[in-house]
Amino acid sequence: MKQALVDDTEDVSLDFGNEEELAFRKAKIRHPLATFFHLFFRVSAIITYVCCDWFSKSFVGCFVTVLLLLSLDFWSVKNVTGRLLVGLRWWNQIDEDGKSHWIFEARKVSPNTIAATEAEARIFWLGLIICPMIWTVFFFSTLFSLKLKWLALVVAGISLQAANLYGYILCKMGGNSDISKVTASFLSQTVFQTAYPEDFQKPGLEGLEIHQH
Repeated sequence: MKQALVDDTEDVSLDFGNEEELAFRKAKIRHPLATFFHLFFRVSAIITYVCCDWFSKSFVGCFVTVLLLLSLDFWSVKNVTGRLLVGLRWWNQIDEDGKSHWIFEARKVSPNTIAATEAEARIFWLGLIICPMIWTVFFFSTLFSLKLKWLALVVAGISLQAANLYGYILCKMGGNSDISKVTASFLSQTVFQTAYPEDFQKPGLEGLEIHQH
């Protein structure tokens, strides 16, 4: 009888660590400051662009303010928030022969470091995708309303934010050069992860895995 009890309990394994890590990743925001500034500059640029006529009659002042916010957003997302919130980083460099190379870095899975949280990743990707779409809407509204003086600013907004989106999608997909297939696959995955977050588990990110394209 005692031997039977021992045999019955030998195969029992309780792994509370994985449950705690999963709960942590779902509930916590580890980098509140980075999360705030990931959205602050881009949302501020949009609000300033929409409301600048109410606050100031100076076209130059509004233009410079929005462009400054867009530039700060581009720098912070490219160099800070992507690395902290999703463990990704990209840049473009020119070699001695004048050829352009895309460099991608992604932290690899490791049990030694706490993974990025799902809330942070969701905020990062939604902010990265939605804001360029808003600037695209501004482009067509500016074009159709013949407010051509704002066109250069809107194009700058699309270019700066689309550059980060393009770079991070390629970085996420490991530098795949077929951008149309990569973008379609990534956007569909992001939509399903947002709608059904419990069906997806994001891997932890640790170390650096570098891809050059």
